[in-house]
Amino acid sequence: MVHMKFCPYCGNSLITKTIDAVERMACSSAACEYVFWDNPTPVVAAVVVHEDKVVLVRNQGWPEKFFGLVSGFLEKNESPEDAILREIKEELCLEGEIAGMIGIYSFFKMNQLLLVYHVRAKGKIILNHELAEAKSVDPADIKPWPIGTGPAVADWLKSQGLSL
Repeated sequence: MVHMKFCPYCGNSLITKTIDAVERMACSSAACEYVFWDNPTPVVAAVVVHEDKVVLVRNQGWPEKFFGLVSGFLEKNESPEDAILREIKEELCLEGEIAGMIGIYSFFKMNQLLLVYHVRAKGKIILNHELAEAKSVDPADIKPWPIGTGPAVADWLKSQGLSL
């Protein structure tokens, strides 16, 4: 949900305007052409396989039983592949190698576009400050969740010949 009230260019109020048949927030000044497009944010994520198990993580502040994939935002001038390998190094202290792309998924609830990879990793898991916990799970024991990166996990499991 957008919380902007004023144009970042001229300071006038933002109002709802229909642009390209979609309601968008735009500057109220006829002299200013600012439109808040509210485009999805690209996010990278990975099914990290370490010692033949999938590493699932729980971020700080998440409920105790809520685990997901390592994920993060791209930085300026960074490729998605470099971004996910950086996230794995930062969050788990593991060296990763991309085994392939799983797919691209819309996560409408968070207004994100997920670029999800299969990454083989090695090293000793050391959690950084962003993570509360990590667990290694046998791929056959993973139950995909219905939103976010869950559909990518389901697709990866199918690609590995594992039934859901």
